[in-house]
Amino acid sequence: MTTTLAPTPVAPPQPRERRDTKVLHRIAFLGLLAATAVLYLWNLTASGYGNEFYAAATQAASQSWKALLFGSLDPGNTITVDKPPAFLWVSGLFAKVFGFSSWTVLAPQALEGVAAAGLLYATVKRTSGPAAALFAGTAFALTPVATLMFRFNLPDALLVLLMVAAAYCTVRALEKASPLWLALAGSAIGFAFLTKMLQAFLVLPALALAYLIAAPASPLKRLLHLLGAGVAVVVSAGWFIALVELWPADSRPYIGGSTNDSLWELAIGYNGLGRIFGNSGGGPGGGGMGGSGNIGFGGETGIGRLFGASMGPEISWLLPAALIGLGAGLWFLRRAPRTDRTRAALVLWGGWVLVSGAVFSFMSGITHPYYTVALAPAIAAVAGIAGSELWRGRGHFPARMALTVMVAATGVWGFILLDRTPDWTPWLRWVLLAVTAIAVLALVFGLHGRRLAGVLVVAALLGTSGYAVATASVTHSGSIPLSGPRSQQGGGMREGTSSTEVVQLLKATGTEWAAATTGAQSAASLQLASGRPVIAIGGWNGGDPAPTLDEFKALVAAGKVRYYVEGGRGGGPGGGGSDIGEWVAANFEATTAGGQTLYDLG
Repeated sequence: MTTTLAPTPVAPPQPRERRDTKVLHRIAFLGLLAATAVLYLWNLTASGYGNEFYAAATQAASQSWKALLFGSLDPGNTITVDKPPAFLWVSGLFAKVFGFSSWTVLAPQALEGVAAAGLLYATVKRTSGPAAALFAGTAFALTPVATLMFRFNLPDALLVLLMVAAAYCTVRALEKASPLWLALAGSAIGFAFLTKMLQAFLVLPALALAYLIAAPASPLKRLLHLLGAGVAVVVSAGWFIALVELWPADSRPYIGGSTNDSLWELAIGYNGLGRIFGNSGGGPGGGGMGGSGNIGFGGETGIGRLFGASMGPEISWLLPAALIGLGAGLWFLRRAPRTDRTRAALVLWGGWVLVSGAVFSFMSGITHPYYTVALAPAIAAVAGIAGSELWRGRGHFPARMALTVMVAATGVWGFILLDRTPDWTPWLRWVLLAVTAIAVLALVFGLHGRRLAGVLVVAALLGTSGYAVATASVTHSGSIPLSGPRSQQGGGMREGTSSTEVVQLLKATGTEWAAATTGAQSAASLQLASGRPVIAIGGWNGGDPAPTLDEFKALVAAGKVRYYVEGGRGGGPGGGGSDIGEWVAANFEATTAGGQTLYDLG
């Protein structure tokens, strides 16, 4: 990492040796992609539709181009999901081409995960070589929350892929101070904003700082290039916001989750400040639901949150190693040239870890453990880069001790995480501890060789890989999935259920909407089961003012809705669910089908 850490010079490899090495690296890279594909695609449809809320939106997108464009919950375009629609553009087009099914709902995220692992490898390789890149790609793929998210239908899969793409473009820009590559990085972040709004911007400080420090250009040019990249962010994200704001509101769906039918307000409120500060951000559900007893909502806020019972098993397996490696790397490189690639890479990935990690640790609004998947590429990259450089400089005692501390911390922390599920493969944590002890002793006594390198990799990845495989081996559903050897989700809202009798009634309808019910979960369940459009009154939590009572009366009068199904989630403040339910009950006769109460509005 500095000249004092460089290994003893040796004769340069011969051409044949270089060719053989390149072939081995290529095989290793293809092996990484193949293994990641198996992990993410194996038995994928066992989870059914995963998150039915977003599955119903994918179903709607496969039936309506307008629903695809806006991310509507139903093909009749009553209301959208409470997120921007970029990830639904992918799954919706997938379903249009291959037909709507469990596989077309879940496979896009798995393929995005394979692409993210490959792109992370390519990014790290450009600054730190194939060994660091292979470790980073493997560690990322085997992070439990990554395995979870790339086998599930949430926006985070595409978000991570786009953020890694932005990092790749930034690294390319750093090589020759390229404004074009930096603008492409900004464009990737802009589309990431259209995937999960303000969370995409958490990586911007790290990308900008790395370029500002290390790009081989004058200070003025670096600032101008960053300004151009900022314009690219605004344009690539802003075009869709402008389209929504300029589109006549009466000919598009209501923007779910917003208080005034505005995508911009949704970004700043419910999906922006509301997530960070709780109710102060506005929007439905803006308040936090944390606390040490609620695993599904992130647990207690504070510096230890990423290591706690909620987020720890998801993301923290290599976090101690990454933090130690980041500190050691920046210290050893403190006198390196300004444009040093290794230091630039550590600034980029390390800044990503620190900024995003701090936000996740202290945000007091709605927070779920799976959000931490956005940390997985950066943690894996820092661990791979720092570990590889310290291994190369192991002849230098301080470097070897730093590497020893990284390995010891990883093994001990992995043991603690595995001990939190003591009934699941209890032998694994003891094997991990034994391998770690062997690796630490070998490093302390200055032993070398490829076998030791293999032991170090096993010590680093044994715990996280076991938990990742356990995650892939169980089914996941609901709104708040958790990684590990458990198929039932922790906390959050359950998926809706629908009786066979009600589903058959809906299938037989010929109206524009087969039914309406309060809340998106119940509506999604009915729509998926029947294949017919269902109005989700009030959107996700029943609190959105869409449709209003007058709008619903007009739909019923026009013969566009056949049934109202009782039993959905009740309307929140400002929602029309309660008023509509009361109006239906006062004007139509209730019947029962399969234990569910419904009203025939025809």
